[in-house]
Amino acid sequence: MKKILSQSININGQPIKGPLEIPGVSPDEITLGHIISRILSFILPIAGIILLFVLIWGGFDYMTSGGDANKIKNAQAKITTGLIGFGLLIFSYLLTKLISVIFGIQTGII
Repeated sequence: MKKILSQSININGQPIKGPLEIPGVSPDEITLGHIISRILSFILPIAGIILLFVLIWGGFDYMTSGGDANKIKNAQAKITTGLIGFGLLIFSYLLTKLISVIFGIQTGII
């Protein structure tokens, strides 16, 4: 795995570690669970920020609709879509945690 995912490089004698570097785990022992954990640690905050912007956008459209039924419907659809997406994100996170507990792979996944 180390040859596929470069984890460190030396530039003028200064080692630079890669984003998948996991404290306490040697590069030869990195598993798929470790990689998924690192990727999710980046994706979950980004998804929360996107949700915030979708809710702000839907709220802004709702406030500026001026009573137009079509604009209100579109704004409500944006808000609903954002909340459903957030619900799916939380559900997938909990499902991953449940599967990791059932199969006994708690170390390395989330």
